[in-house]
Amino acid sequence: MLQLSEIWIYPVKSLAGIRLSASKVTQRGLEFDRRWMLVDENGIFISQREHPELALFQPKIINDELHISHANLLQGDVCFSLSQKNNTLPFEVMIWEDNVKAVEVDAKISAWFSGILGFSVRLVFMPENSYRQVDRNYEVSPNDITSFSDGFPFLIIGQASLDDLNSRLDNTITMKRFRPNFVFTGGEAYEEEIWKEFTIGSLVFYGVKPSGRCVVTTINPELGKFAGKEPLRTLSKYKKVGEKVIFGQNLIAQKEGDLVVGAIISL
Repeated sequence: MLQLSEIWIYPVKSLAGIRLSASKVTQRGLEFDRRWMLVDENGIFISQREHPELALFQPKIINDELHISHANLLQGDVCFSLSQKNNTLPFEVMIWEDNVKAVEVDAKISAWFSGILGFSVRLVFMPENSYRQVDRNYEVSPNDITSFSDGFPFLIIGQASLDDLNSRLDNTITMKRFRPNFVFTGGEAYEEEIWKEFTIGSLVFYGVKPSGRCVVTTINPELGKFAGKEPLRTLSKYKKVGEKVIFGQNLIAQKEGDLVVGAIISL
């Protein structure tokens, strides 16, 4: 039996995630997932690829607010409403090759992040009237959009896949290295990478592209530091397609709805 065992969101791109027992599936991804992002003074997104310390920022949802603290600092946290109002002028930010309209959340919050990171950043939000299409080569329909994710609304990984990888590593790692939205139990290792159409609970999802992995997987999320060449070195020996190491499957949802941990996955 295939069963949904974990649900994760990452409200601010490249910051730590939040594990949930239930979530709402939206067109862009899970509710609140990667709707916020840090950009540099040129409006270009920043990520753990260049700034692994971003993993130390810990978000938490309390009532209708997102609270963000830093694991190693005691100067308190910042918070803002999850019901972002578009009360500032939108401007263009860049994530990969995409130019996207965004709004700054609050200049004081941007200054808080800048002070900790040691360079100027702005925290921005993707409003409802900002549309970022998925890669047209993998879309299910022309209306498929995503948030500030790397490219697709959802990512699923089987626990069996991580278990198999860990059996090949000298030091085991956790699923946090791979930042999935969905984790499931049951089935064979890596089978999710060939799924094309399936349901989680009552919702239909389409597997559109195995997930190419990068150096973020080599960061210890508890320390906010690079921790060597694993797991990429081991994965490159048996999970490589062309020049890309793959692990997990990118998904697009057919429609919006609700998901809970424990939902059955049917192929």
